[in-house]
Amino acid sequence: MVKIPNIVPITDLRQDATAIVKRVAKLREPLIITQRGRAAAVMVSIEEYEHSQHELELLRLLAQGEKEIEAGKGYDLDVVLSEADKLLRDLQR
Repeated sequence: MVKIPNIVPITDLRQDATAIVKRVAKLREPLIITQRGRAAAVMVSIEEYEHSQHELELLRLLAQGEKEIEAGKGYDLDVVLSEADKLLRDLQR
């Protein structure tokens, strides 16, 4: 089943920002803010933002690793696994 995103007009955000910020933090889901009927911004909780930044960093490292492998470069497997474990522990916090 497709989930309907949370959508709030910017005028509602202006009128009751505190309640909307609390709602985003509680639901831990993105909130789409519209302006003149069109999506203008997305609001997420700080936890979700940090989580997505960690995921992006992991993807960046994986892409960098693929490029290095293609170029014939490499790293010791134990070092790579140790760094991956550290990143995964950080994600779980």
